[in-house]
Amino acid sequence: MFSRAVEYSLRAMVMLTEVKEQPLTVQAMAERGQIPAPYLSKLLQGLTKAGLITSQRGIGGGYFLARSSADISLADIVKVIEPLHRPPRPLARTSVAKNPRLIDQKLDQAISQVEMAFEKTTLEDLWKENDGSIPLCSPQPLVNLEFSDNKRQQSS
Repeated sequence: MFSRAVEYSLRAMVMLTEVKEQPLTVQAMAERGQIPAPYLSKLLQGLTKAGLITSQRGIGGGYFLARSSADISLADIVKVIEPLHRPPRPLARTSVAKNPRLIDQKLDQAISQVEMAFEKTTLEDLWKENDGSIPLCSPQPLVNLEFSDNKRQQSS
């Protein structure tokens, strides 16, 4: 039902939710999410243009969420990458269907239900449903949290 582009984009956005305001590089996300880096880079450009993420250049740079994870729905992400739509040639228009309109209605209802579920679900909802623990999408750790915490304490 969803393309790899949608799946990869959702994975990337989940990773950015996990680290909150810490920027992640394309390479780090690609490795952890098992996504080809050049492909991920193109997807991130689209998400940046849509205002869902921002980038920071230079040392310590990368991508991070442009707004709160509570303000980004799964539908926001899907709409940027590949909006949901009915198949171009539904079964309802074949000679097999006794009542093509009924099949069309059922397809429309199914797509509407998925859209509503995605509109109602935010990245924050996914985080909370997972009890705030990581990882939500891959077994590989994003960052060495111990090192990051020690570095922060030393600079304080």
